[in-house]
This record gives sequence, C-alpha cells and structure tokens, in this order.
Amino acid sequence: MSRKKSSTEMKIIDRQVLDDLAAAARSNPRRRQHLNLHASYSEPCQRLLNALEPDSYIRPHRHLTPPKPESFLPLRGRFAVVLFQEDGTIERSVLLSADGGALAVDIPAGAWHSVFSLDSGSVFFETKPGPYEPLSDKDWAAWAPAEGTAAAVAYLRQTRALAVQW
Repeated sequence: MSRKKSSTEMKIIDRQVLDDLAAAARSNPRRRQHLNLHASYSEPCQRLLNALEPDSYIRPHRHLTPPKPESFLPLRGRFAVVLFQEDGTIERSVLLSADGGALAVDIPAGAWHSVFSLDSGSVFFETKPGPYEPLSDKDWAAWAPAEGTAAAVAYLRQTRALAVQW
C-alpha cells in the first residue's frame, strides 16, 4: 500500500540526509550546500540545513533590512561563529560543536557575523524569520572582500585563525 504524500508530511533528518548534503557541499564550487526545510521563501520561519566545508567563505554580513535574528545549531562537526564590530574587528567568536561545548548560538538582528567550518563534512541547522527576500536579505560588510576573489581566500584563512584563538 503506498502512502499519499501530504502537505503536513513530517520531514526526517537522518545521517543519510547529512551524508548526502555534506557530499554535495564537497562537490559544490562554493564548498557549501543548503537544504531548505521550509516549503517556500514566503514562510514566516525559514528553516534549513547548511553543509559547509572549511574552505567555504561566507562573507561577513548582517540582516538589517528588515532586522532579523538568526540561530545556528551544529548537527555534525565544528564551526566558529564570529561577531564583528562596525569596523570589522572581531567582537566575539564562539566555537560550536555537535559533540559538546557551545551547542547553539542566537545572533541578534543587525549584528555583523560570519560562520566558518572547522571540519570537513560539517552541517548545521539554521533558522531565521521569513520571508526570504534575496535582494534585501543581507547587508554585505564593505570591509570584507567579496566571495570568489583572491582576497577572500586570504581573509578567510586569517579570520578563521583569529576566531579559533578566542
């Protein structure tokens, strides 16, 4: 007997989902891959899984227009979540690990931040208010290099090294 799929179908996140997502991140030129759990970008709560490789660069940004907080919960591996001051200096860094220590962070709306993977195969759960509007979702930090540039590679290496010293 086949089951009819319903709009209220519960989504199950198991090790195979994490394995597949991590493999997709390793083969992605940006070295990351997300999996939306929400059905549409218009939903009031955006929920997703993010697989991130250590050489993936997420340019520091904030969610200011409109202001949105954001939460990260590691499911596999380790991450450094970094908050920056207005001038780009590190204000705080927190090591998140699925194996203990800090288990999650909640980033205040409008705070400059980035996240760096410290282990290959790392995956975290992310949630923030919706709707998601691609043109206004992020304010990119002018003091951080754009993704895909040689300067971004050096910036990632330097900032990640500073972040793990905290």
